[in-house]
Amino acid sequence: MEVGLAFRDYSGRISSMDFHKASSYLVTASDDESIRLYDVANATCLKTINSKKYGVDLVSFTPHPTTVIYSSKNGWDESLRLLSLNDNKYLRYFKGHHDRVVSLSLCSRRECFISASLDRTVMLWDQRVEKCQVVILLFWYIFLRKKFRILLLLRYVTTIFLFQGLLHVQGRPAAAYDDQGLVFAIAFGGYIRMFDPRKYDKGPFDIFSVEGDFSDANVVKFSNDGRLMLLTTTGGCIHVLDSFHGTLLSTFIVKPISSNSTLEASFSPDGVFAVSGSGDGSVHAWNVGSGKEVASWMCNEKEPSLIKWAPGSLMFATGSSELSFWVPDLSKLGAYVGRK
Repeated sequence: MEVGLAFRDYSGRISSMDFHKASSYLVTASDDESIRLYDVANATCLKTINSKKYGVDLVSFTPHPTTVIYSSKNGWDESLRLLSLNDNKYLRYFKGHHDRVVSLSLCSRRECFISASLDRTVMLWDQRVEKCQVVILLFWYIFLRKKFRILLLLRYVTTIFLFQGLLHVQGRPAAAYDDQGLVFAIAFGGYIRMFDPRKYDKGPFDIFSVEGDFSDANVVKFSNDGRLMLLTTTGGCIHVLDSFHGTLLSTFIVKPISSNSTLEASFSPDGVFAVSGSGDGSVHAWNVGSGKEVASWMCNEKEPSLIKWAPGSLMFATGSSELSFWVPDLSKLGAYVGRK
């Protein structure tokens, strides 16, 4: 892969980006307090909207290609906002979090989304209603007991209370819907908890372990077919699991990131490959089935790049101080085909 096109007109680091599932649009948010809409097929920036009052951190498309939900980054208002990019109008405010929102995932098949915050809450929302729809209180306890100089650590005991849209967690959480909207996952404290949106009042129907990695969760997401899921952590690990049985299939290691950075990874559309940034700014690709690294590319960045694979396309985008679109290196592809 090589960079086929780059936009270098950002005056701040890109903090989030998202491809629309059914169009050629890409949206980005950056530390220069701008939201930008791109037409990837025509390699053009269609619109730039500034959010000077509230700032902008995370951004995601709704099912409509010109409507997004984004989180604030001003330190005093942590509301989420439903924004029309056509006329730069706020359609709805979603208030409830009291600290920075660090995870935002929309269900592409339904008008619902999930958010997770450093206030240790996870909230489930309906885009048509300003108040969160489901409240789950989950307490995670750690018991320590010394007996005969042996330290006994019970990793988790969960008690769930249902109220109206809220899930309390221990540590930094990450959350995601699967593409069909059949389940959602919440990761924190070395475990991934699986929920059925129709039976959330029953608590998680399964809990998956990532085998001893208790560093803070960064990103959790599903493959397009829902069979795989990945979790990135601040310790520099990218864990790939079977989303049905929770089997840990592979763990890829990159250079750990700083506490204020995000390690992001993404599945290819067919779920065969995973790509990820790294704490040294490099980009890596692995074969999910074999667990082997198949490629890596060095970048000039000192922090990990955000990375998203374009739906149904042999292209991924990275975001750092610039937005880059990576496409196959045709010269190397030709040599490979010649050998075959």
